[in-house]
Amino acid sequence: MRLKTSLLKEPKHRELVSCVGWTTADELYSCSEDHQILRWNLLNNETNVVVNMQEDIYPIDLHWFPKSSGGKKQALAEIFVLTSTDGKFHLVSKTGRIEKSVEAHRGAVLAGRWNCDGTALITAGEDGQIKIWSKSGMLRSTLAQQGSPVYSVAWAPDSDRILYTSGKQLIIKPLQPSSKVLQWKAHDGIILRVDWNSVNDLILSGAEDCRYKVWDSYGRLLYMSAPHDYPITSVAWAPDGELFAVGSFNTLRLCDKTGAARYTCPPSSSSSSSSSSSQRDSPRVLPQHRAARLFNPSQPGLGRPLRTTQQESLPSHQLNG
Repeated sequence: MRLKTSLLKEPKHRELVSCVGWTTADELYSCSEDHQILRWNLLNNETNVVVNMQEDIYPIDLHWFPKSSGGKKQALAEIFVLTSTDGKFHLVSKTGRIEKSVEAHRGAVLAGRWNCDGTALITAGEDGQIKIWSKSGMLRSTLAQQGSPVYSVAWAPDSDRILYTSGKQLIIKPLQPSSKVLQWKAHDGIILRVDWNSVNDLILSGAEDCRYKVWDSYGRLLYMSAPHDYPITSVAWAPDGELFAVGSFNTLRLCDKTGAARYTCPPSSSSSSSSSSSQRDSPRVLPQHRAARLFNPSQPGLGRPLRTTQQESLPSHQLNG
């Protein structure tokens, strides 16, 4: 398996791109510190400005509302959550209209994720708090609070538990207060990114110890990579759970679910800082800083699409989650 790459000659964003998200297999949105949201059409190679945001909004994380919500399926995603450095998250329509802005955390909101059916949103903050919100942005509960930033969160496949980072520890916390919390030391450095696949029920983690690992949902280690040259700042499952992507400084790696690397691609200097799954129609991985790069497996049948966002290498306290 190989990954084909292409690079735009001129960057469309003027500043660092902090997050991207797919609406379909051929369309994605990108958000940047230049306060612009751009729409990229991969069929005709057109890029359009969706909206110029307020100058005080610096985006960190983006997650589209799931297409399947409450048993109903939508052809296109119509709204996404955008987290920012000012402690707010924003519910943004496909046209770029900010439908609602919510004061959520003290300090940056480092991550925001819808659950599988779109009935709840979870946010994690620099203040160490994890909060659950309704679809309309009303606070339901503060699930956890700790003394260090929570860089990454993920929903369990059945949406009844939350996985989140706590320094070198991983924690799985049920939504039911009386249920047992599972916590274990997962890495020798601060954990920067996690993902939990809804099909195979396996967990990915990447950390400042320069390793990525695969776990089962009971916290048992299934795979540990050799140390890389730089921290692992991005991990993302393909939706079908057969492949996953790993990002680090100047490196993008495609692995099968056992952890074995299938292909490694070193694009130009940049590093993956956040990740999430894209649409299912065609296999793609997108590392992103200021110029878009598209990665397509030459054998489409080997996996579902992935989406990986990128930014320049930063110390962990400056990472977007």
